[in-house]
This record gives sequence, C-alpha cells and structure tokens, in this order.
Amino acid sequence: MAKTFEAIDAKLRAFIEKQKMFFVASAPLSPDGHINLSPKGLANTFAILDESTVAYLDLTGSGVETIAHLRENGRVCIMFCAFEGPPRIVRVHGTGEAIEPGHQEFDGLYAQ
Repeated sequence: MAKTFEAIDAKLRAFIEKQKMFFVASAPLSPDGHINLSPKGLANTFAILDESTVAYLDLTGSGVETIAHLRENGRVCIMFCAFEGPPRIVRVHGTGEAIEPGHQEFDGLYAQ
C-alpha cells in the first residue's frame, strides 16, 4: 500500500539523494495534448531545497514540453525508483515553474 507524506523527511531525503536517475512527468490540460515523461540523471543536477521544495537543472531538454506544461498549468511529478537494493518508488507531486538563465532567481538556485 502506498504511503503519502506531507514533506520530505530525512529518510526520504536520503533515498532521493542516493538515486542516480529520476523521471519528470507533466501533461497539458487538453486531452488532445501529449503527456511528457523524461528521464533525468546527470550528477549534481537535482537538489532538495527544503522539506517541500525541490529543483533540477535540465541539461538534456527534450523539446521543452515540460516547460510548456508548467507555464500552462504548473503540474509536475518527479519519480525516483531504486535500481539497486530493495524495490522502492517515490513520487514527488506538486507544482513547478521553469527558472531559466537570466531569471532573477536562476543564479541562486544554480548555486544550490
């Protein structure tokens, strides 16, 4: 049975930070639009900023569908799954925004 957590605690953080790969999913509001699911996983491109905020640096963009979806509705899901050790899947559901180079918050986030 799945568990739902209100925040990223120390145990979830340890699991997430150990993973070498994650997946980002988004979808448009229109039923005719494409759902986007992209693998990510370059070293040091994912950060947990606090118990309810995460960020990733998208160096391998795939046609910017995720950015378009975020601008339209903000919905996003990031999934981590264990490829080693006991089976485990963690999904982080929430809202997001694309912070691109030149945005006033980019340099501060990039440093983290």
